[in-house]
Amino acid sequence: MTGQPARVRLLIVDDHPIVRDGLRGAFTGSPEFEVVGEAGNGAEALDLVAELDPDLVLMDLRMPVMDGVTAIHRLGETAPRVRVLVLTTFDTDNDVLPAIEAGATGYLLKDAPTEELLRAARVAARGEAMLSPTITKRLMDRVRRPGNGVLSARELEVMRLVAHGSSNKEVASALFITEASVKTHLLRIYDKLGVRDRAGAVGEAFRRGLVT
Repeated sequence: MTGQPARVRLLIVDDHPIVRDGLRGAFTGSPEFEVVGEAGNGAEALDLVAELDPDLVLMDLRMPVMDGVTAIHRLGETAPRVRVLVLTTFDTDNDVLPAIEAGATGYLLKDAPTEELLRAARVAARGEAMLSPTITKRLMDRVRRPGNGVLSARELEVMRLVAHGSSNKEVASALFITEASVKTHLLRIYDKLGVRDRAGAVGEAFRRGLVT
């Protein structure tokens, strides 16, 4: 007679206690998971992973002391066996891509239904990639976009100045380039962001998290 499969040992990491309480409740109701601990930031998470040896970490991204992406990087070095499922409210390119590049096994948004969350946790615990439909679409759109939508370092500098109200002349002065160069950079930015004009570029840059 075979015994029951071992439960997935889960560590919840989020800086909001009410969110942690809700997540604990969702997983406590499932016999497949055992919530072994909670942390309020990435630094606490690293300490608890070393102490509790969980199988899966449910990781928020934007937290005080140490953010989620930094914690994922560190876990890759100190506890490579542990899987990480990102659970956050943020879906901009500046949030998604660094988390995946850092080594997150999955990425899910907090508005996901409980059943989808449990399914994502099961998949991630097996070491299989798990992305929410919204994130999958965002990555596909990014791949299909002309130039992959990736702005160069100089284009980002131009975009950030423009987004905060600088004229072409002011941008040229701040970056020590000519106004003609600024116009050229803007045309490339429009193409990469899939917009037609300055206002569209600013709106799209804020939407993607390229500027804040």
